[in-house]
Amino acid sequence: MSPVHDSPVHDSPVHDWVAIGAGPFNLALACLAEPVDGLDGVVLEARDEIAWHPGMMLPDATLQVPFLADLVTMADPTSRFSFLNFLKRAGRLYPFYIRESFYPLRAEYDAYCRWAADQLPGVRLGRHVESVEHDAQDDVYVVRALTRDGTETYRARHLVLGIGTQPAAPPSLRGLAGPVLHSAHYLDHRERLRAGDSITIVGSGQSAAEVYRDLLEGTRDHGYHLTWLTRSPRFFSMEYTKLTLEMTSPEWSSYFHTLPRERRDRLVGEHKSLYKGISGDLVDDVFDTLYRLSVDGPVPTTLRAGTSVTGGRWDGSAGRFTLDVRHDETGTDHTVQTQGLVLATGYRAQVPSFVDPIRDRIRWDELGRYDVARDWTVDAGHSGGGRIFVQNAEEHTHGFVAPDLGMGAHRASAIVNAMAGRDVYEVEQRIAFQEFGPPDGAVRADASSTLDGAGGRR
Repeated sequence: MSPVHDSPVHDSPVHDWVAIGAGPFNLALACLAEPVDGLDGVVLEARDEIAWHPGMMLPDATLQVPFLADLVTMADPTSRFSFLNFLKRAGRLYPFYIRESFYPLRAEYDAYCRWAADQLPGVRLGRHVESVEHDAQDDVYVVRALTRDGTETYRARHLVLGIGTQPAAPPSLRGLAGPVLHSAHYLDHRERLRAGDSITIVGSGQSAAEVYRDLLEGTRDHGYHLTWLTRSPRFFSMEYTKLTLEMTSPEWSSYFHTLPRERRDRLVGEHKSLYKGISGDLVDDVFDTLYRLSVDGPVPTTLRAGTSVTGGRWDGSAGRFTLDVRHDETGTDHTVQTQGLVLATGYRAQVPSFVDPIRDRIRWDELGRYDVARDWTVDAGHSGGGRIFVQNAEEHTHGFVAPDLGMGAHRASAIVNAMAGRDVYEVEQRIAFQEFGPPDGAVRADASSTLDGAGGRR
């Protein structure tokens, strides 16, 4: 159903759901909801096109997860929205088969998301959501979105917030003046960076490694010195062993959700190597490239791990940044001067201002974050609650699996079931061989109370 333009709010059609943001997770929701009779919804996206990390769409970059982690397969392998069906329709299924790699090109996955969105009439681009309100009379949520043609109004029984995360800078460099660049926008500024005499990359994960690898080839042709600084004690690869991969599972999320907030927050930091490290192949490729380039003499590059950037300044007249740097293990300080600066320092979930009118209907934790229930709702405490869902804004409550593409279809299928009021999709509860929590009846070491078991063998 199409929205009614410039009409009284109560005349607008009522959808079963409105999802805000057209990233992979809300697209997964739309794909899985599409064949469900009696479940009508729309996805609103502020941008005019579907684009997944366009600033890092390097031609040879691949996903860090297998193709099975597409929008639908882990929930419904028969769905017409699968990645394999996309390849078949594009005439690329046999080449993908012959390539013998589980890991699609990032550009290929981006094209797949656009292909899926093109088949979903409920995906509305160019809709910048300005506000979400609750209509107490009809007990629906009212979403107002600004378009080139004016304001559109959508009404829905359920609301799904999936606006994604935003580029983040470390506290020591927030508000830094000058042409500082986040890796999210790297490709738009690559030629400017190459025109300088020095480039510094700050960060420790896949994006930092991909930017470094991309710039490394040009160090001699373009004449710049390339520096890579990471706070991590080494240039570590992402842990990808099979028993560790079992943590990307429903029972791990369930177990993590039962832990106290302080312990969850600590574990989120400790688990960064499980999803924010560098793929092993890329680490090796960086070394192999350095080795090949070194045949012609010293490579104009500096790699330094265990190094924290504690501050920075921009000198406009000199056209340079000065970074204050500390070598953590020795506690020594020095400075790095550079013309180009790329922060590959990750992303942070945000609470959008458009939810301000319904803040009183959302649960918050003591740090001002969504207090997300195990079923991904944030409003279960209200009358008629369990109708506002979040996607990829729950790392602090569900663990490192929140941004994992492989868990997207699982979460979306559970949300579809909840909105439909029935089990449309079979949702796994236990898939791991290992157990993550204590057994039933275990006694806490510092108290006589017993703990309920979480997780378990299937």
